[in-house]
Amino acid sequence: MGKDKLRRFAEIETFDNVIQLEAGQPYKGKWAPDFFKNQNPVVLELACGKGEYTVNLARMFPEKNFIGIDYKGNRIWRGAKTAIEDGVPNVGFLRIQIENLLDYFAPGEVDEIWITFPDPQPQLSREKKRLTSPRFLDKYKELLKPGGFVNLKTDNDGLHAYTAEKIEELGLKLAVRTEDLYHSPYADEVLSIKTYYEKKYLAHSKNINYLKFSF
Repeated sequence: MGKDKLRRFAEIETFDNVIQLEAGQPYKGKWAPDFFKNQNPVVLELACGKGEYTVNLARMFPEKNFIGIDYKGNRIWRGAKTAIEDGVPNVGFLRIQIENLLDYFAPGEVDEIWITFPDPQPQLSREKKRLTSPRFLDKYKELLKPGGFVNLKTDNDGLHAYTAEKIEELGLKLAVRTEDLYHSPYADEVLSIKTYYEKKYLAHSKNINYLKFSF
């Protein structure tokens, strides 16, 4: 591991807005009152990477609590540090494996889920790793409050099509679907938040897909 990664891992140990691994389990069912010290809705961004979407959503919606989740601490470092430096109080980061979500959040504790540009896991043998595979969708259904939405924003046409297929197969409620977000009527201020990687995709004229659905 490089010196820079080691420095970041050491630094996030000192961040009040980062919870790592089993240290997050006591917050299960109590993220709003115990971690954020309020009773506001809790929104998750899964595979948040550097946390750009998480932090920008928190800026836009100070009346909600946002938690970015990723396993790579050197990535989380960037979003957590930005939130501290810019004084964004309603954002936190949780370093865990996403497949263990149910160990950290209680049924009905989450109001909304964002999945922005995840690894599409294109190989058929890795379907279970896709964040919109049925085994993950089952977890989201348990965590979300009734009527809570899942948002998927991706440059990968295959993942978009796969997710739309699962929505139909499982009888989920599709609210929005577009294969070209920025040439659609849906590109509002929230959906126009652009991460580092999205900017790279757009620079190469890649279309951006978006799905919004509930259970």
